[in-house]
Parts: sequence; C-alpha cells; structure tokens
Amino acid sequence: MKTFRIALANIRYPSTPEDSVTLAEEAIATAGMERAGIICFPECYVPGYRGLGKIVPPPDQAFLERAWSAIRAAAARADLAVILGTERVVDNGLLPSALVINRDGTIAGFQDKVQLDPSEEGTYTFGSGRRVFQAGPVTFGIAICHEGWRYPETVRWAVRHGAQIVFHPHFHVAEPGSYVPSTFADPANSFHEKALLCRAAENTCYFASVNAASVGSPTTSAIVRPDGTLLCYQPYGKEGLLIADVDLDAATGLLAARCRAV
Repeated sequence: MKTFRIALANIRYPSTPEDSVTLAEEAIATAGMERAGIICFPECYVPGYRGLGKIVPPPDQAFLERAWSAIRAAAARADLAVILGTERVVDNGLLPSALVINRDGTIAGFQDKVQLDPSEEGTYTFGSGRRVFQAGPVTFGIAICHEGWRYPETVRWAVRHGAQIVFHPHFHVAEPGSYVPSTFADPANSFHEKALLCRAAENTCYFASVNAASVGSPTTSAIVRPDGTLLCYQPYGKEGLLIADVDLDAATGLLAARCRAV
C-alpha cells in the first residue's frame, strides 16, 4: 500500500480578498502540521467566487500577484503542495482557475476552467486545455465545479493521462427553499454528490471535492475511493480541514483506460 495524505480546505467564504489570503495561509499551516502532502481550496477562493449573491471587488492583477506570492511562501514553510482556487486576468476576460504550487513554493502551473455554467458567462470567460500535475508520488488532475459534475470527460482525460486523484474545487451555497442535507449523497438531495461517486467509479480514481463551509450548504467536501464508495466527508456547514490518507495503489485508472476515444 502506497499512502498519501491529502487535505481539503472546507473553510468559510472570505469576507474580503485580503481575508481570503489570511484564511488560506492559516489552512496551509494547519495542513502542514497534519503532515498532508497537498491541500486543495474551493473554486476561486482567492479573491472569492463572483456570483451566487457574493460581491467581490473588480479583478485586480496586482492583488492576485501579491496573494499568490504570500501563498507560495506559506506552501514552502509548510512543505506541502497547494491547489489554490483563484482567477486570472487575461486579454479576453477573467478566467476561473486553479493555481498549483509545489512544495518548495514554486509554481507548477494553472488549470483553467474550460466548461462554464451558463450563469457564469457574464462574469467569466472560457479557458482551454487540460493538464496533469505531480506532487511527490502522486499524479493529479483538476476539474473545476461544473466540469466535474456535468462533464465526465474532464475527469477521464486526467486519469487517462496518469492521474490517480482528480481534485474538484467548487463553490455551492444554499438557495431559498433548497433541501438541506445532513448525510452525504442523500437521495432527497440534488444529483451533485451522486455524480462524485460516479466520477471515481467510472475511472477507477480517487475523486476529492472541496466546497466552502456555509449554513445550509447543499454539498460538502468529500473524498471518494476508486471503487465509487465514500472514504470520508466533512459535516455540512462545519468549517475545517478534511484530511485523509489515500491508497495510491488502488487508483489504477483501469476503467478510464478501457474507454475508447470517440
């Protein structure tokens, strides 16, 4: 058995962009003390997801550069890799993205969000391309929010290219009158958490989904085994890190490899 410890930052939505950096630094330090090898944050955590009732100051590349620098330093101090949900200012608009930081604080690269929800098209622009990353013994991919729930090919691509874990940063808050779950993948709840089980089982990979903590949250952070069974999940609305050891030998990618490209 080849184990690797991962952490999901199921922490509260930041009150300001500056607060997002402070909260991220604190979570990284805690994950380091817990001997995690990698920590993943929710979608666009720095400076904060734009939409779903959240008001965020206009995009600011200078702020992002300072924030990324501070979080890179925190990663190096804690000696763990970081998947930071963030955004990128580009010539044609604003990209939802994930910044991957190595254990020594260097930048491994970005995975931009390629598939947007229709509600996001007035705020964000489509990214392009997919890649996998390395953190010590683990190869991983990233499928951001809508991509992982509704587009199975985004997960399968990563696994076919060697990913043992696919991380799923998302941001999901309660809507008026929506069902409030207390148990993972409750049959009375929406399809979202059930899709997580499918993404793992249909690709024989670990699937690690992370949301911000909020009252009445319709989804929570969870880690699913390669056979599609639940390894663990964070209690709904409870702020904290979800930490687990995963068995990399179990993530064979067998079923993803058997899928013939069309």
